[in-house]
Amino acid sequence: MPLSHEHIRTTIGFYLARHPHERERLGALVDALDGPTDIFSRSTFTGHVICGAVVVDPLGRVLNVLHLASGIVLAPGGHTEPEDESLAGAALREVHEETGIPPQAMAPWPGYEAVPFDIDIHEVDARPSKGEPGHVHFDFWFLFRLHTATETPVVLQEEEVGGIEWRPLDRVTSPSLREKLLKLQPETEPETARASALIYNSRGEYLLHLRDYFPGRIWEAGLWSLLGGGRERQDVTLEDAVRRELAEEAGLDLADLTPFGTEYATDDAGETVPIAIYAGRWNGDPRELHLTEGVMLAWFGPSDLHRLRIADSTSALVRRHAASLPASQSGSNPEEEGRSSPHGTVLNVIGVHLYLERPDGTVLLGLRHPDSAFAPSTWHALAVH
Repeated sequence: MPLSHEHIRTTIGFYLARHPHERERLGALVDALDGPTDIFSRSTFTGHVICGAVVVDPLGRVLNVLHLASGIVLAPGGHTEPEDESLAGAALREVHEETGIPPQAMAPWPGYEAVPFDIDIHEVDARPSKGEPGHVHFDFWFLFRLHTATETPVVLQEEEVGGIEWRPLDRVTSPSLREKLLKLQPETEPETARASALIYNSRGEYLLHLRDYFPGRIWEAGLWSLLGGGRERQDVTLEDAVRRELAEEAGLDLADLTPFGTEYATDDAGETVPIAIYAGRWNGDPRELHLTEGVMLAWFGPSDLHRLRIADSTSALVRRHAASLPASQSGSNPEEEGRSSPHGTVLNVIGVHLYLERPDGTVLLGLRHPDSAFAPSTWHALAVH
């Protein structure tokens, strides 16, 4: 779906959480979001959005291009297009259009999967030949690493680009970019990028995925977790990756996903892996989804999490997101009060085993808590003693 002001507002929020001292400097951008004009339109001369990519090669050099319109050597970037689904995706598209480098040859820098590396505001001179007065650009810069070991062929966009240059960090033109790049840890190497979806509904519940119990073969085997997975070569951005995973794992297509932040998890090999988290709202019934991986999907409120086999990091992430929601979104929806939650009702009975079977022969089982005194972490018919 097309980019929205809300997408920018959320992105700025994550950026300012890292750079709170820049809030005053970005005041004009924040004010423009609340105005009546579309700041994605290049004809909005009070100020519009530009997306750029800071691409670092294996030698630690930054990709720069000679922009013919301005005669300045800068990192690749340009205006957004109606087909862009994210700011980072627009930046990657500009790199491909201007230099021919395919998006698959780049990976987000760890820790910057869903957060801009830099946001800048600068004035642009008038261009009478194109009927453009002097105006303001809101520059969103995203950080990528060129992860291919082989030389990447370059095909220049001749009508806009006069050449390319790989510059050392201290020769990057933009002062704010240069300052941040020089503070990067040069030994940091990007890991395999992963993305997960934090899906919530109007009742303040979260959609969790019970993973198959195959220890050693599946990450977080037998735990409740978020839907998602690793970025594959066909995924231009991490948002593309999480959307593909949602479609493949559950046949789920969300109208809107917004970046919530980056989490870090430890895989089975003991390595720390960055995971980009995208949040989206959905009010459907998970029983109607076609699940191709794992055991089941269900809604759970933050107060239910202590009963589940769930990673501490996932539980903390859900609680943090729930705390960030306005009161109108974190609790029950008046229109939906009285409806039963798709994950069912807890039966308060004593000394009874409940055996439920569908006409197709499938049987309802419950996964016992790992701290249970009897048969922990195993599946049983529902029972209370």
